[in-house]
Amino acid sequence: MFTFFNCSMATTSFQKKARVKINQIPGTKPSLFNNQLLISSGVPSLDNIIGGGLAVGTVCLIEEDVYGSYSRLLLKYFSAEAAMTGHSLLLASADQDPQLIVKELPGPILDDPGDVTKGNTPEQSENMKIAWRYQHLPASQAGHSSSKFGHYYDLTKVMEPQLISSVNPALVGIEELERECKECKDLNPKYKYLLKRIKEEIDRGHFSTTEQTDKRSILRIAVHSLGSPLWDECGGLASNQEDLDYSLPRFLLALRVLMRSAFAVCMITIPTHLFQIPGYVGRLRKMCDTVLHMDSFAGSDKEKNPAFKEYHGLFNIVQLPRLNSLLCHMPDTLDFAFKLRRKKFTIEKLHLPPELSETANRNQEDPLPHLHPSTALCSTTKPNKLDF
Repeated sequence: MFTFFNCSMATTSFQKKARVKINQIPGTKPSLFNNQLLISSGVPSLDNIIGGGLAVGTVCLIEEDVYGSYSRLLLKYFSAEAAMTGHSLLLASADQDPQLIVKELPGPILDDPGDVTKGNTPEQSENMKIAWRYQHLPASQAGHSSSKFGHYYDLTKVMEPQLISSVNPALVGIEELERECKECKDLNPKYKYLLKRIKEEIDRGHFSTTEQTDKRSILRIAVHSLGSPLWDECGGLASNQEDLDYSLPRFLLALRVLMRSAFAVCMITIPTHLFQIPGYVGRLRKMCDTVLHMDSFAGSDKEKNPAFKEYHGLFNIVQLPRLNSLLCHMPDTLDFAFKLRRKKFTIEKLHLPPELSETANRNQEDPLPHLHPSTALCSTTKPNKLDF
């Protein structure tokens, strides 16, 4: 005797897993290598070579060029990206007025450089925005909403004051550092006050990872020319190992601890060429996550070298962070070159020209080495040149 039952009434313990929608923070994206949250440095070419961008919760050290002009430009790109993405900004500088740095932020290029619809009629431009097979789909199915990652900027223009004031940047200058700093035995007073301001900004904006908030954002911290004589009169400028002041490595270590527990990214420029002890520079590098070195051709013999006529300096990746993995992202090469055009700053692989000059020609026939009479073979025939 067979027993039949209705299969439609049978219950099962298997349920379709619902897709949880994660509220993405504006101006961020997950890394393809370790799923770490990334933000743009403000220079798209720099983001590409370091693995997609700067990881949230890390410290990026930029070793300044001799005159500090190009490293300051990277700091301006980093700060300008805060205004474009709605991130909070804390800018500290003892060498230059931070208010002046903010006023000189480059203006954004709002038009997409890859837009091919320019010059067409409005009807043609509207039809070319999406593929023809998706034109009849509803707007919710035609595409997905995502914030743009990275922007392009025009160095011939400055950012509008209304756009800068929208993020309400916190500025720390030399006057505030000298007025508010107090004596401290273990740490430079200016460094200690800067750590205090960063901690206050993290608490005020609810950037800590332990706090729950409905609208999450990122805090960008930009510190200009840290370790210079205006920050620390002696510091790492001493020529003897015994006279070194280790306040700067201690500050970087404390800063790194703050970054690990906050939705924040810090970019620091340090004039490492002023430090006379190489081991001191190595300590500073170990206290940071990402280390980038800039070497400008200005004032050097490389400026007149025809091999570097298309570039303005060398760009070297010294160290990349190892986050959530044993290995870090490793690009094809660690040596790059940067060039500054009238409107933009780019970093690319160093390509040497095929010929160093138009008049120099290589001799295809290499002369044979002259043999010493004592080592030469006893032969009456002279050695002939090999013909390949």
